[in-house]
Amino acid sequence: MSTPLAERLRPKTLADYIGQSHLVGANGVLRPLIERGIMPSMIFWGPPGTGKTTLAHIIAQTSGRPFYVLSAINSGVAGVREVIEKASKNQGLFTAKNPILFIDEIHRFSKSQQDSLLHAVEKGLVTLIGATTENPSFEVIPALLSRCQIYVLQAFEQTDLIQLINQAIEKDDLLKLKDITISEHEALLFHSGGDGRKLLNILELVIEASVEKTIIITNDIVNQIIQTKTASFEKGGEMHYDIISAFIKSIRGSDPNAAVYWLARLIEGGEELKFIARRLLILAAEDIGLANPTALILANNTFQAVQVIGHPESRIILSECAIYLSTSPKSNSAYMSINEAQELVKKTGDLPVPLHLRNAPTKLMKDLNYGKDYQYAHNYDNHFAKQNYLPEELTDTKLYDPAENTREQANRDFLKKRWEDKYDY
Repeated sequence: MSTPLAERLRPKTLADYIGQSHLVGANGVLRPLIERGIMPSMIFWGPPGTGKTTLAHIIAQTSGRPFYVLSAINSGVAGVREVIEKASKNQGLFTAKNPILFIDEIHRFSKSQQDSLLHAVEKGLVTLIGATTENPSFEVIPALLSRCQIYVLQAFEQTDLIQLINQAIEKDDLLKLKDITISEHEALLFHSGGDGRKLLNILELVIEASVEKTIIITNDIVNQIIQTKTASFEKGGEMHYDIISAFIKSIRGSDPNAAVYWLARLIEGGEELKFIARRLLILAAEDIGLANPTALILANNTFQAVQVIGHPESRIILSECAIYLSTSPKSNSAYMSINEAQELVKKTGDLPVPLHLRNAPTKLMKDLNYGKDYQYAHNYDNHFAKQNYLPEELTDTKLYDPAENTREQANRDFLKKRWEDKYDY
């Protein structure tokens, strides 16, 4: 059985590497580092088939470093430690540079597996290159994330994909034996979903289906060979991000019909159910928020239930949650408030806490007036004492502005009664 076209065509140098010009092009941020052999630990984040593994191989080959590969699917903590020990022993044996440890699908590593990498990465025993299709902010532990640079790989542009097709026909030893003409590209690009590896697999399938030495590839021929096109979605593929976006925007736009449709696309495409539930949980806080605080509780219960129930019954739970969130009143006031507050903190820095709000567990602190004149709210009518709770420089700064909905109108009325002469409610 011959090696697949995508593997036969895997670039070995940056000169043959297609795409990701923002990283490895003439002015790419990674190119000078690769050429000088100065490599920090890093994580490549992007859709599948965009060259993450290939780029790791090119980096290792260009730098002349020993190269070790682990797959997060079938490697445990013991496997990680074994490779790190082997890499440490070989360090300096053939090169003065430390070995590269490449971990594919690093987002699948558990916390304990990721913890086992920390010492080796921090001490420079290995240079870690991780590849992931998932947002590393959610899937990689903070301690490891802080020791790595994150580089985002982008889905192939149409021109990149056509260049990839032409390169295959011109350079592959087996394809050069045939007279191949691509008269139409649309179907090849459509079925690939922006995945370079998938594109080459489809191209090879179409070519192998012909017994003729002269092959003319048209859209009709490609569609006929592919025959049934499944939902145009593959977990982590180019359409993945578009469908997730459509799903969230449909719920935000209060359209339960569209929400359930896009949910079905996600499920039929093999999306991880926990990922869908997590997105619903975020949406409940960001887009519904205080207009209906129960939405966050339901979304959290959905997240917990999905992990317990699993497939296929979880589809019912997710559908219920998506419909509930779609038909719920909307408010992004909490989201806007924390954004504005963070921007204020960045501008004003670490302003001192007013003395009356400070904790005073020791006599010295009390002597310094920590906590002095603080009014304990429960000692006053309606459990409310009017006093300043912000740094002196920010007195009267309003960060929460209730949205126009029934629930938050009650919040506005509540705040007006208490702060009418301080904040503009």
